[in-house]
Amino acid sequence: VQLQASGGGLVQAGGSLRLSCAASGRTFSSYDMGWFRQAPGKEREFVAAITWSGGNTDYAASVKGRFTISRDNAKNTAYLQMNSLKPEDSAVYYCAARTKWNAQYDYWGQGTQVTVSS
Repeated sequence: VQLQASGGGLVQAGGSLRLSCAASGRTFSSYDMGWFRQAPGKEREFVAAITWSGGNTDYAASVKGRFTISRDNAKNTAYLQMNSLKPEDSAVYYCAARTKWNAQYDYWGQGTQVTVSS
């Protein structure tokens, strides 16, 4: 599966953005999806994940209650709704796919830059 992330941009603190991850291929619904981010000088970190059906989600503690991961299998797209953004959320955001929950992510999209100004 090929992944294309989009929706990043510049937003003020407290604002919102919605990232999208469009997948190619007809098997999108068989993959669990995740979002990760990497800020300059820092390691890539987990943000959120969702099962193939959308029935189970997981979030990093730093974004829980502010971010929501979702997916639309009919549109081959996963989303990350980000609310109450903080400057520390600034990073390049990546979407990824894996075939099983708790397995490693096998497929990665290119990143989309999110910058939150104070």
